Amino acid sequence: MPQLQDPSSSDPPRPVRIGQVGGGPGAFIGAVHRMCMALDGQFELVAGAFSSDPEKSRQTGRELGLDPARVYASWEDMVQGESALPAEQRIEAVSIVTPNHVHAGPAIAFLEHGVHVICDKPLTTDSGTAEAIAKAVRKSGCVFALTHNYTGYPLVREARELVRSGALGEIRKVYVEYLQGWLSEPLEQTGQKQAAWRTDPTRSGPGGSLGDIGTHAFQLLEHVTGQQVRRLFGQRHTFVPGRQVDDDAMVLCELEGGASGTLTCSQVCFGRENGLALRVFGTRGGLEWHQEQPNELKVWGEQGLLQIRRPGNAYLGEHARSLGRIPPGHPEGYLEAFANLYRAFARAVRGQEAEMEDPFPTVEDGVRGVRFIEAVIASSAEDRWVEL
Repeated sequence: MPQLQDPSSSDPPRPVRIGQVGGGPGAFIGAVHRMCMALDGQFELVAGAFSSDPEKSRQTGRELGLDPARVYASWEDMVQGESALPAEQRIEAVSIVTPNHVHAGPAIAFLEHGVHVICDKPLTTDSGTAEAIAKAVRKSGCVFALTHNYTGYPLVREARELVRSGALGEIRKVYVEYLQGWLSEPLEQTGQKQAAWRTDPTRSGPGGSLGDIGTHAFQLLEHVTGQQVRRLFGQRHTFVPGRQVDDDAMVLCELEGGASGTLTCSQVCFGRENGLALRVFGTRGGLEWHQEQPNELKVWGEQGLLQIRRPGNAYLGEHARSLGRIPPGHPEGYLEAFANLYRAFARAVRGQEAEMEDPFPTVEDGVRGVRFIEAVIASSAEDRWVEL
C-alpha cells in the first residue's frame, strides 16, 4: 500500500500521485477525467498507459509533459514499472478510462498492488467479472470510485437530501430518461472512434444504449430515491440496421419501497443531445431535474406550490452547498460535478473523513449497474418481469 499523508496533519494536503490507463489520441472521456482531476489541485498525473498502441501512448505522454520513463506501452507494463519504484515515487491511484472490456484487467491488477482505483462506468461487461472486481476491492482494502459523474451536481445532491428528509412524503412515482440522438445514423460505419467501440459488443458488452447511458439513468434513480429497484420489465430495440447492440430501451421498474417508475434510454432520438432528466413524486411533494439545465431544481410542496432552487444559495442543504463552487447566478455543470467526485476520491485515498454520506459511487454501484443491464436483456428476450 502506498504511503499516505497523515490525515490529522495541519499541513496542506499533498497532491495524490495518479496514473491513467486509456485516454489517448481521439479519446473523449480520458481528457475529461484529466481536466477534472486537475481542477482542485488534488492530483498530480505522473504516469500513464494511454493507448494499446505504444506510439500513441508515447504521443499522449509527450503532450502531457510526462517523464518518458513513466509512459508505458501497456497497462501490464505500467503495473510492473510503477511497482518497481520506491514507495514515495510510485502512483498511489489510477484512473481507468478505457472501453468497457478493458476495465477489469487493470483494475484488479492495480488493486492487488495496493493502488486505489477510479474507473469510468459501466464497471465492466458482465456480472461475473463485476463480482471479481468487487472481490479484489474488498481484499485490497483500497478505495474504488466509479464515475457516475451526475451524482456530483449540487442539485442532484439537494434532490437526494429532500427525498431522504421526507419532504416529499412517501415516494410513489419515479421517471428517469436519458435521450440522445447522435447514433440515429450508422455512425460506426464511418470509422468514428466513439461510435465504433460503443456499438461493438466485444468492447462495450452486450448493452449498447443500456450500458452507455442507461446505467447512468439507473444509478441516478437509486441514488436520489435511496431505494433499489426490486424487479423490472424491459424492452430493448435496435433501430439502425446492422447494429449489433441496442440503441433504445424502455424499462418498467418496481422499487423496494413500493414506488413504481419508468426508465427510458435512447441514442436514436434525432436532435436530442444529452437529455438526462429525473422526476420524483411522493405523497407530499415532487421534484424535477434536467441535466441540460443543471442549475435548476423544481420542487413542488404544499398545495402544489412550485419552488425553483439554484446552486450557491443559502437555502440549500449543507451537502448541496458544499458541492457548489461559484456564487449564485454563475453557470457551473459537467466538469465541476465530475471534479467533485475526484475531490471526494482524493480525500478517501488520503484517509480523510468523508464530507457526506456516499460521496461517490462505489464498486457495489457498479455491480448493480451491470446486473441492471443483464436483467433488462433477459426481460426483453423472455418477455417477463425479472428480479434484480
